[in-house]
Amino acid sequence: MLVLCAVLGASVTAQNECAPVLNTSLFNGKDLNNWEFYLRDPSVDPGKVFMVKDAAIHITGNPFGYMRTKEQYSDYKLHLEWRWPVEATNSGVFIHAQKPDTIWPACFECQLKAGSAGDFICMGGSDMNERTDKTQRAVAKKTGSNEMPVGEWNTMEVTCKGNTIEVVINGTLQNKATGTSLSKGSICLQSEGKAVEFRNVFLTKI
Repeated sequence: MLVLCAVLGASVTAQNECAPVLNTSLFNGKDLNNWEFYLRDPSVDPGKVFMVKDAAIHITGNPFGYMRTKEQYSDYKLHLEWRWPVEATNSGVFIHAQKPDTIWPACFECQLKAGSAGDFICMGGSDMNERTDKTQRAVAKKTGSNEMPVGEWNTMEVTCKGNTIEVVINGTLQNKATGTSLSKGSICLQSEGKAVEFRNVFLTKI
């Protein structure tokens, strides 16, 4: 049974039965067919901003915008890796993003800005218990920055369960949100100024 489960890519339950591991790849390393695109300047071809190079998503950063999953998701763990290929700059991962598309949609941004990876930004009217100062959209991360140098890959894992979101950066829990006003939506990778790359983007259902 153990051998069979390993071959099938499944886990073993207490009853010694195979239980499937429900992973969803959001990026196959070849194309961006699972994604839609929004740019502040609609005259720009998204294919010149969002592209695949060497099995990674390359985002030029200009103009501002994002790539959005066509599907909406809830109750999952998102895994992705990112790096700055040229210089440490700015980007973000939008969680529970809602339509209509605008440059700052209703969502929770998991900040990737250099030095601030792990901050939350409540956008488009979204809210959480930890945002005690309603004049500010940002909820700062819990510990100091633990990002890798330019050119090296970082890991972000975002766990969404009901109205709770946890963000782990390079193995360190950096933030936790409770009582979130949104619990389902699309996932977006942001174009925000300069080049950023992503790879190994997938979900595990929880």
